[in-house]
Amino acid sequence: MPTGQNSEVSSRVFTVPNGLSFIRLCLVPVFLILLIAGKDLAALIVLVFSSISDYFDGVIARKFGQITRLGQLLDPAADRLFIFAALIGLAVRGILPWWLFLIIVARDVMLLVLGITLANFGFGPLPVHHLGKLATFSLFYALPILTLGQAFGVLAPYTYPIGWAFALWGAFLYWWAGIVYAIETARVIRIPRVEPGARSDTLGSIKEANDG
Repeated sequence: MPTGQNSEVSSRVFTVPNGLSFIRLCLVPVFLILLIAGKDLAALIVLVFSSISDYFDGVIARKFGQITRLGQLLDPAADRLFIFAALIGLAVRGILPWWLFLIIVARDVMLLVLGITLANFGFGPLPVHHLGKLATFSLFYALPILTLGQAFGVLAPYTYPIGWAFALWGAFLYWWAGIVYAIETARVIRIPRVEPGARSDTLGSIKEANDG
């Protein structure tokens, strides 16, 4: 039975949303190979399928109470890997400059360092900031738009300016969110060591401040 109001996170592994996320992960190398090989239409079809499945796995997870810890890892991992694959493929073909790829990768390396720092001080990851969500959204749509221009040359004069606008804006927001995370990390690790429950309250207050 649907449990639309159930937002409890479970430890289940075999769910429909997790299956869709796993399929998306398996499609990442397929997408990259097609993109590098110049099979732009096929690569675009794979990317569109991935985007649609991404939407439906979220809907199914929420509506049928299938939100899982594994899904919370697989879903953003698939999104991030598709972004990286698109960046690599377009950079190899000279459509995007390597400096844009390095800028985005450098920011994720910084977040990895911040996550390790928080773990060393006994804290979990910081709540996702709305700037980070907006940056990911911009990049996730910039790259398919650019690929669309490659698949259908007649659309290139229109898709390239739009795709580049999304890409540059996404990269800027990506680093803006990264700086916010760095500031919050510096603030959190200065908090005196307290009980785990109090730490959760601290991160919860940070989340409320971010949402506000």
